[in-house]
Amino acid sequence: MNTIKHTPAMGWNSWNTFSEKIDEELLRSSADAIVSLGLRDAGYEYVVIDDCWSLKRRGSKGDLVADPAKFPSGMKALADYIHGKGLKFGIYSCAGTRTCADYPASFEHEFQDAETFASWGVDYLKYDYCFKPAGIPGNVLYRRMNAALRNCGRPILFSACNWGADNVYEWIRTTGAHSFRSTGDIQDNWTSVEKLFKSQIGKEPYTGAYCHSDLDMLIVGMKGRSENSWIALGGCTDEEYRTHFSLWAIYGSPLMIGCDIRNMSDATKETLMNKDVIAINQDAECRGAYCVPQWNNPEQAMTMVKPLSDGGYALCMVNFGDAPSQVSVQFWDIGLTSSQHKGLSLYDCWSHEDIGAFADGYADTIAPHACRLFRGKVVDI
Repeated sequence: MNTIKHTPAMGWNSWNTFSEKIDEELLRSSADAIVSLGLRDAGYEYVVIDDCWSLKRRGSKGDLVADPAKFPSGMKALADYIHGKGLKFGIYSCAGTRTCADYPASFEHEFQDAETFASWGVDYLKYDYCFKPAGIPGNVLYRRMNAALRNCGRPILFSACNWGADNVYEWIRTTGAHSFRSTGDIQDNWTSVEKLFKSQIGKEPYTGAYCHSDLDMLIVGMKGRSENSWIALGGCTDEEYRTHFSLWAIYGSPLMIGCDIRNMSDATKETLMNKDVIAINQDAECRGAYCVPQWNNPEQAMTMVKPLSDGGYALCMVNFGDAPSQVSVQFWDIGLTSSQHKGLSLYDCWSHEDIGAFADGYADTIAPHACRLFRGKVVDI
């Protein structure tokens, strides 16, 4: 039985920083960095090449052909190199007639392409939604590729990417996809982080084991550096990147790094390799996080709550606003009551210390665009 992976995928994708400027040396050196910096040991295992990797036209037999100028050794050799590092190799295609960057896509070639990917040693497929024929429902197109992948002779994680369109929440799990893009594309700025995350509040019932809501790739550490000017729009502070990472983690989104990992700052490494935050993202039950809004500032201040498999909770208290704000969570709102002598002992996932046990709730003043992320254990008070 091919279950592949029931928790959110973790890895690195080439698109956010490098866009179409990709080649085998970039992929090899990025794989080297994942290992040497300890990212592999932290859980990041997929090295994924995005759009623009193939020739503009299929080969004489209808096969996808890797661009020999970018990948002179071929995709099988690249996959072997990545596998030799103890990592997994991912590639990109699209459900439409062309990819988003106008390269050959997999419409009407699903089984042929899946067999090609399997022969190359592919472990992960990001499957986009551009140039989709208007007369064919998206659920049919994703079911086609799912059938092809499940019968290609190799386990391949299926990462659907239709940006939350066409009521995807209602049907995506039926397609067999392991994750699905539930938002539009991310940009490297705080406004984009806030917009994408808030768009998913209330949709926590649609994410879970084997089919995770994907809020798009991480921008942590990009600092405005990208070959794509639309993505590199402003950059964020290290504090904003830490909040972004905390929110993606507690929501259960796949954690796919988008920066140039070969040139990360110490602050970026600290954020991306925080084992306490990653543990929340990788919790075995894969519960979605729900929102408890701040009573007097509900649009900007809130606590995201994620039930954990050990009986506790993850709590992310976040201030989206531009001024300091009180953020409080009443434990009644998450199912605990002090009348029965139950409270929470809180562990701060960023300072890595216990801050005490609390009976009725917890409150703090949070700086603009910042958060506090806790792991709470139910205790007698």
